[in-house]
Amino acid sequence: MITVDKVSKFFGLSRALNDVSFQIAKGEIVGFLGPNGAGKTTLMRILTGYFPPSQGKTTIAGYDIVKNPLCAKQSLGYLPENPPLYPEMSVADYLRYAAQLKGLNATTARSQIDKTLASCDIDSVRNKAISSLSKGFKQRVGIAQAIIHDPQVLILDEPTNGLDPLQIIQVRNLINNLGKEKTVLVSTHILSEIEQIAHRVVIISEGKIVADDSLANMLNGPQGKNNLEDTFLRLTASTEPRP
Repeated sequence: MITVDKVSKFFGLSRALNDVSFQIAKGEIVGFLGPNGAGKTTLMRILTGYFPPSQGKTTIAGYDIVKNPLCAKQSLGYLPENPPLYPEMSVADYLRYAAQLKGLNATTARSQIDKTLASCDIDSVRNKAISSLSKGFKQRVGIAQAIIHDPQVLILDEPTNGLDPLQIIQVRNLINNLGKEKTVLVSTHILSEIEQIAHRVVIISEGKIVADDSLANMLNGPQGKNNLEDTFLRLTASTEPRP
């Protein structure tokens, strides 16, 4: 569903990504981790078509994001770190607008709005202004706009950022449910969250993939039973910039 094939990205003389490759299959929930400045955001922007790679290629559901961007983006749902919400709109009106942007006709949009409100557990606030919602509800509305067109692939950037413990559990459960039908790539700095939802973990540092393995193997490394934080620090500490 997601293929990254020998991708490099240059900004002037600076190389943000260096020959990055990995694949994510249908039904996988993959945690994408890296320290600040590692190239994580750059790769996510390439995957979502924000800008092209300097070398290599990426495909979403079999479509090259550069050569066939429309089909690739129709197969993709994206939740940025700051969800693109319009606070003055009601939840239902906002999702109707998102459905129109993604090319759904009126009949399909109505069906998808009802389905999405139910799957994200936000039907109770469908007629409320987004500005009146809690942070947790706003985050779920952000996920709702990402899945309104029933994409095969989801890319979620910091989906639990700023949420309280109950809200985190609710969003975590939502992601787990979505992962039963879709390919999900989750980027977050909250490593304990990845332990709760991911099947596999990809770690990037200084523009290179330094680990790509199942979560189980990540937690049972050469030093025995670890938490993900221990593994992450061990794999990235040598490449972290010194003060």
